[in-house]
Amino acid sequence: MSNQKISIVAKILAKEGKREFVKNELIKLSGLSKSDEGCINYDLHQDNENPKLFVVYENWENKDALQKHASSKHFVNYIELTKEAVEEFIVHEMTTIA
Repeated sequence: MSNQKISIVAKILAKEGKREFVKNELIKLSGLSKSDEGCINYDLHQDNENPKLFVVYENWENKDALQKHASSKHFVNYIELTKEAVEEFIVHEMTTIA
């Protein structure tokens, strides 16, 4: 088990006409994820110029905590519910270097 903090920057682009649905599901996911063991923060953002674009900035105590989150019922449920409503879902896993 690595004890190094892991940061996630996730970019979610909703399909045309699906913005509010994706936004509502992301808000639900955010609320539940903040309670996950090892979650330091889970911040959901919506782009001011393109309201179909959402960015999630997350910090996890370690890789194990992130993996538990990724297999949690609420995360798996979010993926299943929104798979037809999301045009793009890009996740960047990062480590602090300075």
